[in-house]
Amino acid sequence: MIATNKTLLTMLISAVGITGCTMQPEYQAPVLPVQSEWQGQPVPASADEQAVDQIHWQSFFNQPDLQNLIQLALQNNRDLQIAALNIQSAKARYRIERSALLPSLDATATKTATHLPQGVFMTQQGGEVTYQDYQAGLGITAWELDLFGRIRSLKGQALETFFATQANAVAVKTSLMVEVAQAYLTLCADNDLLRLAQETHANQEAAWQLVKQTFDAGVSNELELTQAETSVKSAQADLIQYQRVVRQDINALRLLLGTAVPVQTLANASLGKDWQFPAVSAGLPSDLLTRRPDIIAAEHTLKAANANIGAARAAFFPSISLTAFAGSQSSSLSGLFDDNSGAWTFTPSISLPLFTGGANKANLDVAELSKQVEVATYEKAVQTAFQEVSDALAGKATYDAELSARADFADANQRYYELAEMRFNQGVDSFLEVLDAQRNLYAARQSQVSTELAALVQKITLYKVLGGGWQNLSVQAVEEG
Repeated sequence: MIATNKTLLTMLISAVGITGCTMQPEYQAPVLPVQSEWQGQPVPASADEQAVDQIHWQSFFNQPDLQNLIQLALQNNRDLQIAALNIQSAKARYRIERSALLPSLDATATKTATHLPQGVFMTQQGGEVTYQDYQAGLGITAWELDLFGRIRSLKGQALETFFATQANAVAVKTSLMVEVAQAYLTLCADNDLLRLAQETHANQEAAWQLVKQTFDAGVSNELELTQAETSVKSAQADLIQYQRVVRQDINALRLLLGTAVPVQTLANASLGKDWQFPAVSAGLPSDLLTRRPDIIAAEHTLKAANANIGAARAAFFPSISLTAFAGSQSSSLSGLFDDNSGAWTFTPSISLPLFTGGANKANLDVAELSKQVEVATYEKAVQTAFQEVSDALAGKATYDAELSARADFADANQRYYELAEMRFNQGVDSFLEVLDAQRNLYAARQSQVSTELAALVQKITLYKVLGGGWQNLSVQAVEEG
């Protein structure tokens, strides 16, 4: 029995030691037009800017309410949970492909009873006969020797797919944090616009009542009364609109969080707080290739397609499979483990593809075309990243100036409104001037709020498109998140 097991072990070691070539082409990264500096960046980096990969998300999203919302999203968002499950699934598929490189060893114990009737088999007695056969041992069934690298290519494909899934999960996490921040800032802006609409509606309602009184007294005319009424109705429509929009903002934020939005956070939602995000440096364009998780995922997917070509090529070559058994065999259960009961079988088989109806060639064509698709996908991911960064940098250079101009414009309209009201009270101008000044001031304040929102979103977007937080977001954190 011991000698038999040694025989099987020797055969296994010899088989495992047989290594062959691989049909997988050597991977070469596509040549990409990565310039040495960002084109069209109008201003140099300032002294207070930090490298984006050195700013942890909690340092960037530094407002307590926003940090709390992001934490809730990381714990409850369903897309993030799906991404974590996809990581586990890809890891399991890799383990399956890797296990095919080693034989599957099974312990078996069988009993076979065969009864032959009289006349079927001539015995000394010439009558019926029953055979008993007992076997116990270790066996290998149809283990393929990876002489041409087919299994290794499939393992490599699964590993690269696993890496791509990891990077995609990190991309989902960073996108989620940015989406939560943008959704909350949108809620803040719409809350401010709702308050502005409420204030404007109240002021115009009071003005309308005043004009109505003067009209009843015969001081003002019907045109002024109608103008005042239309302003009230317009403000009322805006008020209803922003009430609806705020509710929709809350619903969108709740979906991202995967849970209810804290009541106190809703009450605090306003752009009037001191929103300050750290200034980030764009760095070198080539940094994007190693910092953005979506680009990293696209390259791993390209490598997986490259490995799949090796598996398709190996299908043209012979495959060798081994089936072996070593153990004990006896006609009686009591003698199964006697000294002379050792038995073994060894059955190698070879399969040479002679005619497959063109299937192997078609599979290779598909694999090579799939790689070309992934090359184009990778190049598109890089091009998209460069466009996003360029757009964000353009916003970085212009939003501060636009914010200043919007603020000055709103201040000027505030003075215009105050002067118009004063001249009306002094009897110099008609109330139409006051109504016109009110409408201009309302529009200027709306534009100011919208620009403040766009400027804050631009800073968050720049942090995202530069790959911010990638080095700080481990795969383990994604799986737990």
